[in-house]
Amino acid sequence: MTLTKAHLVSKESLTPYVFKIILKPETSVSFKAGQYLQVVMADGDKRPFSIANAPQNSAFIELHIGATPENPYAYEVLQRLEQEKALNIEVAHGDAYLQDSELEAILIAGGTGYSYTKSILIDMLATQPNRTVTLYWGGKTASDLYEADSLETMAKAHPNFRFIPVIEFKDSAWSGRIGMVHQAAMQDIQDFSNKQVYVAGRFEMAKVVKEDLLPLGLLPENMIGDAFAFI
Repeated sequence: MTLTKAHLVSKESLTPYVFKIILKPETSVSFKAGQYLQVVMADGDKRPFSIANAPQNSAFIELHIGATPENPYAYEVLQRLEQEKALNIEVAHGDAYLQDSELEAILIAGGTGYSYTKSILIDMLATQPNRTVTLYWGGKTASDLYEADSLETMAKAHPNFRFIPVIEFKDSAWSGRIGMVHQAAMQDIQDFSNKQVYVAGRFEMAKVVKEDLLPLGLLPENMIGDAFAFI
């Protein structure tokens, strides 16, 4: 693990409440796809965020931070970044990183949990190019799936990658899947015994995914996500 200061390179608004942050660490850092960093706000106050880029580009760190004034946990981090143009960070944490396997990979993400699966997806396509992988990304509305266009382009370039966007609330322009994101995966896959599933989202979501997929043959060792250490 490395403790270093990381300087703000750019801040981009992805939605009204989600921001893409690019940081440049002062010292060299290393991490595995799917790991996270902790922003050190004070002694005893460390706040985790998934690293969205793959390890091949570790000179920079990409974060997707969803924050509103009603969510001070993340909002205060953005405020400090605005004020100081830098953050003290610890890299890297987490055991839910990309595994070397020949099993088909299913990535299930809700909201900004996508940042976790983005790192895994990019690294998997680079280092395990023959592996079949499907990303199910869910949001409340289509606008919450802020990188859907680039994922569609990526899927066209990689025949072994499928992207399935899912929204909870249909609008007139939407012709895709509707409902809970993991239920879309269950509609497509009846037997998870030969699958490796990576999950990122709220703890409540991870709990439901665990309860629903284990009876469909998913082996506990093939269910990967940081939340599973706590539920």
